[in-house]
Amino acid sequence: MDITQMGEMQIKGIKDGLLATLGEGDWSELSFGLIEHIKARAGFFQGAKLTIDVGEHAVHASELSTLRDRLSDHGVMLWAVLSNSPITENATKLLGMATKISKKESSVLDRKEKSTPVGEDAILVERTLRSGVVINFRGHVTIVGDINPGAEVIAAGNIVVWGKIRGVVHAGVEGNEHAIICAMDMNPSQLRITDVVAVSPEKRGKVQPEIARIKDGKVVVEVWNSSHVRGK
Repeated sequence: MDITQMGEMQIKGIKDGLLATLGEGDWSELSFGLIEHIKARAGFFQGAKLTIDVGEHAVHASELSTLRDRLSDHGVMLWAVLSNSPITENATKLLGMATKISKKESSVLDRKEKSTPVGEDAILVERTLRSGVVINFRGHVTIVGDINPGAEVIAAGNIVVWGKIRGVVHAGVEGNEHAIICAMDMNPSQLRITDVVAVSPEKRGKVQPEIARIKDGKVVVEVWNSSHVRGK
């Protein structure tokens, strides 16, 4: 099971969405840390249902309401709070949120980004990335949807987009010169592999799948066909 950790905080996938176990410490610092963690991984958390386990913390309704509002601002729905404190449990019920969840774990929605060999991990993002969304992953990234202007995808491995690229894409960020970028329609605001920035290709009359890779020290954009899929 993959778990994302930040200090004593753990976030993992469960049947009902995501479960964040906040650990010990000051409530204001814990809630701030959770928000910052989500902001840094906006693409992964967008649209997620979140449960938080606050343990023994006595959290009042006003504090939970503030956290719920801040999470909502980042596209995350706080729908359940687990706690051993009667104060927190009563506050959760007062706000109309659940106090119990199914413990069955399902697919992991937020993967660990440390101690993972480059090229041996990957994520699938099934949504269009809007302006302001940044995905930064130490592995391969596949997007089923578009990358709109103002959105950014950064990966240590390959970036494959089953849609349009209009934003910023940066593959091979840790020095992998064999990384590729593929898209059904490629018209990025910036395209980069390792530290090599592509020159914007001439606009073709016919939109077709394309692949970008480094050749002779330059990023070259070509028609994406079966020979590229086989790596030839």
